[in-house]
Parts: sequence; C-alpha cells; structure tokens
Amino acid sequence: MELENHLTKLKDNDIKNEGAGTVEISVKDLVKSFGRRTVLHKISFDLNKGDFLSIFGPNGAGKTTTLKILSTLIAPTSGEITVSGIKLTDDPTPIRQKIGFISHNPLLYHDLNALENLQFYGALYQVPDLNKRIDELLERVELSHRRYDLIRGYSKGMMQRLSIARALLHKPSILFLDEPHSGLDPHAVDILDGLLDDIRPEHTFIMITHNLGKGLSLCSAAMILDGGNIVFYKDKAALNVDEFEQTYRFIVKGENE
Repeated sequence: MELENHLTKLKDNDIKNEGAGTVEISVKDLVKSFGRRTVLHKISFDLNKGDFLSIFGPNGAGKTTTLKILSTLIAPTSGEITVSGIKLTDDPTPIRQKIGFISHNPLLYHDLNALENLQFYGALYQVPDLNKRIDELLERVELSHRRYDLIRGYSKGMMQRLSIARALLHKPSILFLDEPHSGLDPHAVDILDGLLDDIRPEHTFIMITHNLGKGLSLCSAAMILDGGNIVFYKDKAALNVDEFEQTYRFIVKGENE
C-alpha cells in the first residue's frame, strides 16, 4: 500500500531538478495523443546541463515517444518544451544542431559505405573540416579499416558503432540514447561506454534502457515511466537501489498481470 501511495503521489506532481546548474532541457505538461489514445499525460521534468537521466519502464510506457518529441521527430499534442533556451515551437533547426540520437535503429543507409554515410550526415549539419572529423570518429569506433565497405555487410555491433560516430559527428551538446546497448557484443559495449565516459563532462544525456544495472551505473538521476506518467524520479545521490528495483518490478509485474 505504501508503494502504491508513493506512485500515486508522484503522478500528481511535477519533477523539478533542484540541483545547481543551468537548465538544459525543460518539459512542462507534455501531452501526446495518437487519435483517441493518449500515450503521455502531462509529464514535467527539468534537466540541468551535464545531467544524465536514465528512463526505465515497461513497453508502451511512452519512453521512446518522449525522446522522439524532444528530438523534434514528432510534434507534441500540447505542453511546453525548451532545449538550451530554445522553445520547441520555434524553429527546430537550432535544436537539431544540439542533439545527437543513438538508438537500436542505426539510422544509416545500407547501400552506402561508412565514409559515404558520414559524409552525407556531415553535409546536412555543415560540419567544418568534415573529413578530419570523420577520420577521428572512425578511428575512435575502430572502423577505419572498413570505411569503404557497404554497411549492408556490417554486423549489428559494427553498424551500431558507426551510428555512434554518426550521432557525434556534429559535436552535439545533448545526446538521446534509445536502448543503445541493445544487441551489442561486449567489445562494442566497451567502445560505447568509453565514448560516453570521454564526452560526459560536456554533454547532457537522456537514455532509455531496460538494463537496470547499466542505467543506474551511468545516470545522475533515474525515472520510471508507466502508462504515460512519471511514477518515479530521484537523483542518484538520493536513490535507494533496493527501493528503485522494488518499484520497477512492482510496475512491470502489474503490466503483465
């Protein structure tokens, strides 16, 4: 009963980041509906510059929809969103310049090789010294020797490593990660985690994951979405891991009953 009261209370309150720092992402009363089905119910939260938010929740909770809206890939039904001081309802182009997106879908063209894919995306973002930047990233993700190979012949891990290079190409200050470790072999996981660790001080992150251990180890704050509502949100410093796991399993169990 105590846990259920905690979840109900959270649903009725905004999530405010009270730590020191500049607010980088602000979400206020975000609603998203597809026809008659509402998948996000007035969710609100703030992230300061440099924060790493891990979002957990059962399938269909609204996690990916939230990231797609923040990435300007789909429009919200209502609500106010600000990214780096820019309102989402204004010209989205400056926001897109600040965002990198890594997901289990690599967002690459299979009939192009690695170099051509990165040249294409680099041209879209008008990346200066593009070839130099491509060389740096291909070296970092250990794909320099495969730059001329069509990516249709890449393994899942290689394709995901190239998608990491794609997402970092224009030096975004914000990274959205949608199950980025999904399907990766241990070596690719090490490369991704190493990259995230290298760029951590200068970036703000939101990551969706079902991996409790990985998500909690990387985050500065943890959130659980369920049924389009924020039902758990705490800074890592105040987080009790046992309480978090109990809450998460309570929610997932309820979804499966």
